[in-house]
Amino acid sequence: MSSVCEACGKRPGFGNNVPWSKKKTRRRWNPNLQSVRISTGSGDNHRRAKVCTSCLKAGKVAR
Repeated sequence: MSSVCEACGKRPGFGNNVPWSKKKTRRRWNPNLQSVRISTGSGDNHRRAKVCTSCLKAGKVAR
C-alpha cells in the first residue's frame, strides 16, 4: 500500500529510533493520509484519493 499524498506528494520520512542506550534501529514516519472523495472538475464526477490532512486543512483539494 503506497503512502504518498496525491495532492502534494508527501512521502514517509525515515530515521532512527534512539533509546537511552543509543542502540539505533530504523523507523519511518508516515504522513497522516485520509481517503476522501474529491471532485474531478466538471459535473458530478468524483473519485477517491489519498490526501494528507495538511492538504485537507489548507484547502488544496475540493471535496
